Amino acid sequence: MDLLPFEDLPAYKPRRFVPREVDLGAWDQIAPLFDSLEARLNQSANATDLEQWLLSWSELSAALDEESAKRYIAMTCHTDNPEAEAGYLHFVEKIEPGLKPRQFKLAQLYVDHPARPMLSQERYEVFDRDTKLHVELFRLENVPLETEEAKLSQQYQKLSGALTVQFRGEEKTLVQMGRYLEEVDRALRQESWELVAQRRLLEAEKFDDIFDRLVELRQQIAKNAGFKNYRDYAFRKLGRFDYTPEDCELFHQAVEMEVMPVVRELQAERQTRLGLETLRPWDLTVDALNRAPLRPFEGVEQMVGRTLQVFQRLDSELAAGFQQMQNLNLLDLGNRKGKAPGGYQSTLPEARVPFIFMNAIGIQRDVETILHESGHAFHALATRNEDLYAYRGAPIEFCEVASMSMELLGNDFLEEFYRRPEASRARRTHLEGIMSILPWIATVDAFQHWVYTHPSHTRAEREAAWLDLVKRFGGDVDWRGYEAVRGRLWQRQLHIFIHAFYYIEYGIAQLGALQVWANSRRDKVQALQLYKNALKLGGSRPLPELFAAAGCRFEFSRSTMAPLVRLVREELAALNAREKAAVANIGFPRGE
Repeated sequence: MDLLPFEDLPAYKPRRFVPREVDLGAWDQIAPLFDSLEARLNQSANATDLEQWLLSWSELSAALDEESAKRYIAMTCHTDNPEAEAGYLHFVEKIEPGLKPRQFKLAQLYVDHPARPMLSQERYEVFDRDTKLHVELFRLENVPLETEEAKLSQQYQKLSGALTVQFRGEEKTLVQMGRYLEEVDRALRQESWELVAQRRLLEAEKFDDIFDRLVELRQQIAKNAGFKNYRDYAFRKLGRFDYTPEDCELFHQAVEMEVMPVVRELQAERQTRLGLETLRPWDLTVDALNRAPLRPFEGVEQMVGRTLQVFQRLDSELAAGFQQMQNLNLLDLGNRKGKAPGGYQSTLPEARVPFIFMNAIGIQRDVETILHESGHAFHALATRNEDLYAYRGAPIEFCEVASMSMELLGNDFLEEFYRRPEASRARRTHLEGIMSILPWIATVDAFQHWVYTHPSHTRAEREAAWLDLVKRFGGDVDWRGYEAVRGRLWQRQLHIFIHAFYYIEYGIAQLGALQVWANSRRDKVQALQLYKNALKLGGSRPLPELFAAAGCRFEFSRSTMAPLVRLVREELAALNAREKAAVANIGFPRGE
């Protein structure tokens, strides 16, 4: 596909089952492969045959998922390109509806196969559990509803990706406007913030229309599967075997009790340093000492080069993986018009290599994002030798440990991007961001709990529920005159639209990442080795075991959160002292 930033890549291992020249966008060529797998399974008499059959199933699933991933990548890289949109929607509308019942049939046949109990229980424990869940939840009548859900998600991305503003004679994407929120000129910050906020408000009804339809679809999907609401269905569908909605509420409470006091302290300190009567929404990103914004790089090539240097200092194996991605053009990192918002890492399952998508504009947040997505990429590379496709992925809660840990581990080498005083400032910005994102995660997660346990709500009720949560987790920010913007802030969070209930994972994983970081402060070599060992497990073990392998505790109440927040407080205090010394030109050699 010419719209991809990379060339077609060879399969990591030669195909043995899927024909080399098959068109994976043509159902009449795909269906016979499922026919063949069904026939073979009926002829499999022993565990050895069954294991070989599983490898053929894995090969087909990986090839199909790679085709899907390529079309998604092309669409998000070019939301304004009709060919990319048509290619993606063709797969969503014409291929996926056929795949789902056929994959279900194979799962059903596997679960019922007489040789399955003969397989190694330790090896196949997680696979069996997940396959049984697939069989339990599948409903043929949900296939067209899920297709419509995917199309609505694409509409959200297309609408978001097309938003631009005219700013001082130039057309800017909303992502590009984010740079101005770091400027010391407060009037400039306000002007840019208001322009973006008003632009989003112009489309608020369209976003609401999309979301209303998504809620309706998801509620029907849940009812079809025998659940009273979509939240309970989603928890089961997402394979949350190790925690419950009640555990999520404990997380919300822990954030309120442990993190919010720190957030309010940081906000009060910011307000004092900036000399303001109140903090306004455009005052939250600028440096609290009114210093010029951190500018870690001038262009994407420089960002890539400096990121590689970080990894070379951290670990040669990780650096080699990042270099491979660069060599294979598996990076699309710059922001441009027509590109979907956000950032992600997507694995090409047959080539077994990761691709990173970003919208870099030259700010500190971009450094955090490239480290984050690289952590996901290292996770994908660590499992390349796993032939059971299901185990090359892991639960999202642990996938995000891989990425968030890399942000913190990479922070030790930010001097590759900055002079030493600026590196300390960037580390402080990152830790403050962690304290800020945890309440946002709690807000987004609690909002989704409310939405899907009140499926008949009105838009006014939804906004009221959102505002209640913003009051609980938003801290001390003055929104007077911008109440309409505040009430629609949730519309900027793409997970709410595209990946329902996929957000608490970031909070759970952040606690895991902070534990990896705490371990690293005690023993860098051992902490990194535990981290890498855990990545290699992929999804082959239950979630608590993956956390344990990385040296972490899988628990997210106050007892786990409190010492980690205390550690962040201590580090922020140390960085604050270093910054004061730097500002006073004390403690740093000239030129650093």
